[in-house]
Amino acid sequence: MEIKYAIAMALMLTLLATCQAQNTYIPYELGGDNYYTMYGSPDISASISGTDEFERGDTVTLYVDLTNYGRILGFKEDQTPQNPKEFALAAAELQEEYKKPTALGITTRLTSGDPQIDVKSGDQVVQSLKSGDKIQSPLKFTLKIGEHAPAGKYPLHLNMSYDYQDNVRVYASTLVTSGSSPTLANFQESYIYQKANQTVPISIIVKRQADFEILNASGTLTVGAKKSPISATYKNIGEDPIKDAVARLSIFKPFSSTDDQAFIGTLQPGENTTVVFRLDVDSDATPKDYGINSEIKYTDVNGDTVISESMKIPVTVKAAASSLLLPAVIVLIIIVAAGGYMYRKKQKKA
Repeated sequence: MEIKYAIAMALMLTLLATCQAQNTYIPYELGGDNYYTMYGSPDISASISGTDEFERGDTVTLYVDLTNYGRILGFKEDQTPQNPKEFALAAAELQEEYKKPTALGITTRLTSGDPQIDVKSGDQVVQSLKSGDKIQSPLKFTLKIGEHAPAGKYPLHLNMSYDYQDNVRVYASTLVTSGSSPTLANFQESYIYQKANQTVPISIIVKRQADFEILNASGTLTVGAKKSPISATYKNIGEDPIKDAVARLSIFKPFSSTDDQAFIGTLQPGENTTVVFRLDVDSDATPKDYGINSEIKYTDVNGDTVISESMKIPVTVKAAASSLLLPAVIVLIIIVAAGGYMYRKKQKKA
């Protein structure tokens, strides 16, 4: 019996390369022999490659690595080989059965349940991932973080679907022993696949920092006005205080100013302050509603100089009021002229 098994093992090792080279598949319904059933499946883990911390208002790229921790958990023998041909078939099947934890055609989709995080990227596909392997290049997902997203951790979900090999059947018409090495004639393999879905949680962090909004602003100017005031109330809605802060305007025609900056100083989270700017309006300005961009330049808690996102101040320009002086002068001239005419006429009659 020992000699029989030794011969079978030798045949088995010799035939592995031959079977693999033929690489011919048969549909499952055509049958074939099933010597083993393997237990196990892919098990894919996701992790962030690089930074997971970002600033609010940014559009960023998130890099995600996939690693397959799937493995064979065990097996059972479904059919015991009885002759050299069957030993060779069993060996060929066993080699293929160990590929069961390989994930095939992995389709990934990143989703966010929070409106502050908008995933801009669509599905991404990985062709295959063997047990113990990590993808060669990280997946890339584009995220848009809300302009005023509060600092903190935001959960994301990486949804994955893939196929994996569930079972293998093998077939050969005969074992040819003539020649230098035995060969399985008409060797064929049948693969049966299963579909699987996995959802892996990951998360990103929105950094703590100062953030601002304009609570109210007023500015009604007239065409040709000089040094007319507009006011704006800025509130720090972020998590960090600021110091040495200055609010400044981005001036454009028909406006001009030598007073387009206003000192704020220190502003704690939740605090607000009102500042006043003074603008000149061109004499040929078109009366309508305008929006003037403003920003805050400040020093943050790390001592760095930061410029905030732009905030718009609504400004209304109205037509200049018509002057009544010229019509009054004209009327006065007419009255004086008429009075003088009547006076001369009376003098002639006299």
